[in-house]
Amino acid sequence: MSFFPGPDPLAGDAPACDAIEQLIIPRTSDIGGLQVRRALPTARRRLVGPFIFFDRMGPALLRADQALDVRPHPHIGLSTVTYLFDGEIKHRDSLGTEMVIRPGDINLMTAGRGIVHSERSPEKLRGKPQSISGLQTWLALPDRQEEMDPVFAHTEKRDLPFFRQDGLEGRVVIGAFEGMASPVPVFSDTVYVDLKIEPGRSAPFAAQWEERALYILEGEAIIAGDHFAADQLLVFRAGDAITVSAGPLGCHIMLFGGAALGSARYIWWNFVSSSKERIEQAKQEWRSGRFDIVPGDEEEFIPLPAG
Repeated sequence: MSFFPGPDPLAGDAPACDAIEQLIIPRTSDIGGLQVRRALPTARRRLVGPFIFFDRMGPALLRADQALDVRPHPHIGLSTVTYLFDGEIKHRDSLGTEMVIRPGDINLMTAGRGIVHSERSPEKLRGKPQSISGLQTWLALPDRQEEMDPVFAHTEKRDLPFFRQDGLEGRVVIGAFEGMASPVPVFSDTVYVDLKIEPGRSAPFAAQWEERALYILEGEAIIAGDHFAADQLLVFRAGDAITVSAGPLGCHIMLFGGAALGSARYIWWNFVSSSKERIEQAKQEWRSGRFDIVPGDEEEFIPLPAG
């Protein structure tokens, strides 16, 4: 029996131009000394389900005299999701959490009413070349959880559902996919799947989620005969079952999305909220030092941006 039961795609499926609502080419930024490609938010698209922020970190090789150093900074109204393919990052936050995240693990930090954290290269990797590759995404919190108490959850790679069959290999990072469910706790309907497809093979992306997208990490994805290259974000139209096939070198993608929040979200710097006034309040709180400090990383911080 097929690992992904269901009928084969029928000839005459809608062309990719009909199935794809938006194609987004990320812009490149520098975050703490690391080049990242930012796919969300954009002027044309703020959210896909609860995902309001999507950063592709690397892949990069930091020289011996380089390190990742994202100084302490605040968040409200969101959960940060850190997922690595290569390298290590040391997370510290104002709850007193100190955690090194490794490839395949998930760090999920829910800011709620407010949290401060830093992300740095671990001490044992400093002074030597180090590779880094991964994703950081933000999930906007539903209205009723925006001001919840902050909380941190770490889930190890071994606890995430893994599958390998019929030319597909992947891990269910958040939510449920094809009968497998991740233990990572989230506050709204969310799907986040790490998927590799061998050359010439295909995988489904069901229409059960209200909003869906995929990010191409490596290789080439083929949808309804159209070819899409690495580092492109494809947002799909609601209601269409999608079949994703791999090009001649295979492809590595992240499938993501979930339920629309149902109310507008504003984003400014590291703050997300359904209220512009709440963001102004958070600005003043950071400016005046009313956020908590990060134990073990008290000496530095990122100032509030001007403007």
